Amino acid sequence: MAKVKPFRGIRPPKHLVEQVASRPYDVLNSEEARTEAEGNPKSLYHIIKPEIDFEPGKDEHAPEVYDKAVENFEAFRNNGWLVQDEKEHYYIYAQTMNGRTQYGIVVAANVDDYMNGVIKKHELTRRDKEEDRMKHVRCQNANIEPVFFAFPDNKDLEEVIKTVTAAEPEYDFTAPDGFGHHFWVVDDETMTERITKDFDKIPYLYIADGHHRTAAAALVGNEKARMNPQHRGDEEYNYFLAVAFPASHLKIIDYNRLVRDLNGLSPAEFLEKLEKCFVVKDMGEVIYQPEKLHNFSLYLEGRWYSLTAREGTYDDNDPIGVLDVTISSDHILRDILGITDLRSDKRIDFVGGIRGLEELKRRVDSGEMAVALALFPVSMDQLINIADTGNIMPPKTTWFEPKLRSGLVIHKLD
Repeated sequence: MAKVKPFRGIRPPKHLVEQVASRPYDVLNSEEARTEAEGNPKSLYHIIKPEIDFEPGKDEHAPEVYDKAVENFEAFRNNGWLVQDEKEHYYIYAQTMNGRTQYGIVVAANVDDYMNGVIKKHELTRRDKEEDRMKHVRCQNANIEPVFFAFPDNKDLEEVIKTVTAAEPEYDFTAPDGFGHHFWVVDDETMTERITKDFDKIPYLYIADGHHRTAAAALVGNEKARMNPQHRGDEEYNYFLAVAFPASHLKIIDYNRLVRDLNGLSPAEFLEKLEKCFVVKDMGEVIYQPEKLHNFSLYLEGRWYSLTAREGTYDDNDPIGVLDVTISSDHILRDILGITDLRSDKRIDFVGGIRGLEELKRRVDSGEMAVALALFPVSMDQLINIADTGNIMPPKTTWFEPKLRSGLVIHKLD
C-alpha cells in the first residue's frame, strides 16, 4: 500500500508565485530558459537551469554550475522569495487546459515504495540522466521539482479534493502558455490524517511523467539511508516530492513521428508496401486525425492518408502488442523504413501532440522530413495495464500535458 506523508513545503509568497514558477527543467534548453528568465532574478530557472547565469555555451554539468544552483537556492530563501511553511501540509494542485481541469494531491512519496515496486514505472531510464538529476538532489539536499504520479480512482480522495478546493486557492494564475495553475494548502489536521489513511488503502502509484526524476529522488534517499548509521526510516530523506492525480483526471495526448527519408523508396513504392499490413485510404489535403485505436494518420507529399492496421498485425491480448506505437514501430518504421532503434536513430524525430498535426505538415512541406505519422493516444488504462504486468512501453509513447509547474512547492530532505 502507498505510504505518503505531509511535509513542510518551501514555496513562494503569494504575490511572487508567478515570478518564481517555471516550466520543468527538461522541456526547454538553456537558451530558451535564459530568454524566459531575462530580467527576472526570481525565476526558478536560476535554480533548475543555473547555467543561464554563465556565458552562453557553458557546460550545464560543470561543477561550478551545480554550485551556482546551491548558491541561488540559498539566496532565494534569504531574500524571502521562497519561504518554508511552519507546519507539515499536504497541498492540492490543479491545472486547467482547454477548459478542462485535473486535480492532484501534493505528497511526500516513500523511497521504499519505489524500491519495492509499490510505485510502478512503465519506461526504462538512462543511467546518465539519473546521475545528472541525482547530483541536483544531492547538492540541494532537496527535491526542487515534483514528479507526476497517477493512482486508481478513489472515492474518499475525490471527496478530499472536492472539500479542499471549495475554498479560495492560495495560488491562482495563468502561465504564459495559457495553462491555469491553482494551488491549495491543506490546513486542517483532520483532513491531513485522512489523506494519509486514504493513500494507505491505495495499492499502487504509477509514474505518469518524470521517470528519471523519480529514480534520482529515490536513489538519493536510499543512498542517505545507507550512509546513516542511526537510520530509522522516518527521516525526511526517506520521502520525495510528488503530485498524485486520480487516473481518470489525466489525459494522455498523442506522440507522433517524423522520418527524414523513405529508405530509398519512391512515395508510390512506400504506399504500396504499406498495403501489406494496413488498409490505406487517401484522405486528400485536409488534415486527418486518427479516429480510434489501430488507425493512423500519414502525411506524404502534400496528402493525408488513413492507415488502418489489418487483423493479425497486432495482439489485443498482449499489453505491448496491442499498442499502436508497437504496430507502427514494427510494420512501418522497422520493416519498411529500416529504423530499429527509436532512441538513437537520427533519421527519426518525435513531436508531442500538443503542437498539433499542423507541425507535422509544416516539417514535411519544408523538405526537412519526408513523411509524418500520427498515432491515436495511449489510454491511462493501457499505461496501468503495462505497469501492472511488469512491461515497459516502447520509447516516445506517452505525452502528458499540461506539465507540472515547478516552484510552487519544494521538499527539503532534512
